[in-house]
Amino acid sequence: MTDYQESEAFYSELFDELFPILRSITGPGLRQSYSILSRYMPLNISSIASGEKIFDWTVPKEWHCEDAYLLGPDGEKIADMQRLNIEVVNYSESVEIELSLEELQKHLYSLPEQPTAIPYVTSYYKKRWGFCIAHEIREQLKEGTYKAVIKSQFVDGSLDIAQSVLNGESKQEVLLSSYLCHPSMANNELSGPLVLLGLFNRIKKWPKRRYSYRFALHPETIGSLGLLHLMGEHFTANMVSGLVINCMGGEPEKLVFKHSRNDNGMLDKLLYHLNQHDYNHENIQFSPLSGSDERQYNSPGFQLPVCCVSRSFHSGYHQYHTSLDTKAFMGIKPLLDSIDQLEKIFLAFEQAATFENTLPFGEPNLGSKGLYPTLSFFSKERVSQLDELNHIKMLLNYSDGEHDSIDIADKYGCSVLDMASAIDKLEQQTLLVMK
Repeated sequence: MTDYQESEAFYSELFDELFPILRSITGPGLRQSYSILSRYMPLNISSIASGEKIFDWTVPKEWHCEDAYLLGPDGEKIADMQRLNIEVVNYSESVEIELSLEELQKHLYSLPEQPTAIPYVTSYYKKRWGFCIAHEIREQLKEGTYKAVIKSQFVDGSLDIAQSVLNGESKQEVLLSSYLCHPSMANNELSGPLVLLGLFNRIKKWPKRRYSYRFALHPETIGSLGLLHLMGEHFTANMVSGLVINCMGGEPEKLVFKHSRNDNGMLDKLLYHLNQHDYNHENIQFSPLSGSDERQYNSPGFQLPVCCVSRSFHSGYHQYHTSLDTKAFMGIKPLLDSIDQLEKIFLAFEQAATFENTLPFGEPNLGSKGLYPTLSFFSKERVSQLDELNHIKMLLNYSDGEHDSIDIADKYGCSVLDMASAIDKLEQQTLLVMK
């Protein structure tokens, strides 16, 4: 693996390498993107063959597209995949045909409300073909004979899902996922994987991990369904919380967390708790009406405690799914800020657990363990230690396997992060064990 050096320049260069790749939900562009990211984050690839059933879905054949363009009556290129690969409808079937403007119109896609933008259009599960152009160009098209050429094929292949795991002291697992399938999209494509990469390398450097962290990259929807197909039983048994990461750039400064369906995961609880202690993020309720892969994880058959985070997706932005979703719009600095904010959340998450007091019959002799003063004199030093002593007392009394550390911090009126030192000292003395 190549050395990872986090910087604005690093992410900018990696973005530039990934952006022009023709990605889809299957195929060589997706695998090429995984290969590039695997330089900085070890990725294990699982493949599900074309034609295999995944719940109510079927893995489609791979789409391989060599070229696509639309010629006008005078020979000029109206659309050209080589210029911008969203100018062809993703998963278009092969065609080489001459047709009139009237016949062509049903194969063209544009946005009247955004006349300069080229829309991003897909047809994964029904064969058709088409081109995407700016509406202002469409309105200027003249009568005559047009030539549409799409050199594509559908081949038996696979749905490829990439994963990496950082093991912790516990088998309890946190899922962090993002999708990778949109070509030439910045905020709505590359911001998620780049932030995921940043989080991987931050968490990897922690001296201690209480939880295990699973990082997943896959195409949207069919990929999360595929991951559930492969790992559903494991997630049900081990997942303590999850987070889908997307649309992490743009102008908004505040992260927006969409909670899980049942709003009962440890991350759900922590997000509400931290908002009471100077963390500047927004919490919104789960809805299946919009969103991303969290809808699959929260489907009624699984009901996994997976949330979703973005900077701009939930409030909406007009560049979404268009050629206006560029690096300039997304920005690189917002990605670094998103990594910072999410690492702080998960550092707090590391302290959020349910513990059991190993000496629950009466109070343990803390003095013999160096956790309580052995002299009754009320010195300045003892006053300075008072908060931590109180944290220790609270943790020992309420760590009964029923109250988690967030409950205990709330009872004392502090952040769970404030109790981190007390938790660490009690664990070192084996007075607390994680349930």
